[in-house]
Amino acid sequence: MSRRPIDHLVLPVAELSRARARLSALGFTVAADALHPFGTANACVFLADGTYLEPLAIANRRNASAAAKRGNVFTGRDIAFRRSRNREGLSALVAATDDAAHDHKRFEGLNLSGGDMLEFSRAMSLPDGGEALASFRLAFAADPDAADFFLFCCQRINPLPADRGELELHANTVTGLSEIILSAPEPVAAVPFLEAVFEAAAESSEEAVRLETANVGIRVLREKDLRAEFALEPDPKLGGLNGRAVIFKSADLAVTEITLAANDVAFIRREGRVLVAAAPGQGVLFGFEE
Repeated sequence: MSRRPIDHLVLPVAELSRARARLSALGFTVAADALHPFGTANACVFLADGTYLEPLAIANRRNASAAAKRGNVFTGRDIAFRRSRNREGLSALVAATDDAAHDHKRFEGLNLSGGDMLEFSRAMSLPDGGEALASFRLAFAADPDAADFFLFCCQRINPLPADRGELELHANTVTGLSEIILSAPEPVAAVPFLEAVFEAAAESSEEAVRLETANVGIRVLREKDLRAEFALEPDPKLGGLNGRAVIFKSADLAVTEITLAANDVAFIRREGRVLVAAAPGQGVLFGFEE
C-alpha cells in the first residue's frame, strides 16, 4: 500500500478579507485572492513542505448555487457546510493523486463516492508579479455519517509553480503541517473512509484512531477527549466526522510566540504546543509545535 500525502486543507470562511487579516496576524503570508469559475474564491497559505491551506469564500452566490445544482460537488458540499453549521471551519482534507479518474472509480467501487469528478482551471498571481494558470482534477469521497466533512483527491494537471518563493516564508516560522485533529462519536468508524482515501493503514482503539499519510499525521478523537490536550470544549451538536484542529510545524516556537504576542493574538501553552483558539477568519483551533 503506497500512502498518499495530504495536498491541502479546505477552510470555509465568511469573508476572504477577514481571513487574510486573521491569518496575517497569526504570522502567515497569504497569497492574492483567486477566483474559481464556479462562484467560490480563495486566498491560500502555501507552506514549504508542499502543502497549503485554502481559506474558501463564496464570491458569487448565484454562480455557486447554480454550479451546485448542476452537480458540482465542491460547491455543493461547501454550501451545505455553511448552511448546516452557519460557521467557519475545516470542511475537507485533500489527498494528492496522479490519477483522479482512477480514484473516482475506486471510490465508486467502495461505495464512498461523493459525486462526479470535477476538472477546472484558475489563474494564480505570483510573487514576481507574473501569473500562472493552475489546473486541477478532483475525485470526491464522502461518508454518509459525515454530513459536514468530506475528503477528495486532487490531481494537479497543470500544477502550481514548485518554487513559490516568498509565499512560503512566514513570520511565525511555520514550515508545514504536522497533524490534523478530527473528532467522531466512534473514531474507529472512520477507519475505512480514511484508509481508502490515503491508502494507508490506521492504528485504532475505542478512544482514538491514528493514521500516518505520506507527509502528515491524522488523529481522530472523541469529542470528550479533546479538552485535556487541546483545551477544546466538547460540542454536543457535532455528529459524524468533523475537523477540529490543525497543528503546524514551527522552526522556532519562541519566534512563533513573539509573532503572536506582537499581533495581540491570544494563545496558551499546552503539551509542548502553542494553541490559538478559533476566531473569525480562522475557523478551527491552530496549534504550533517544533
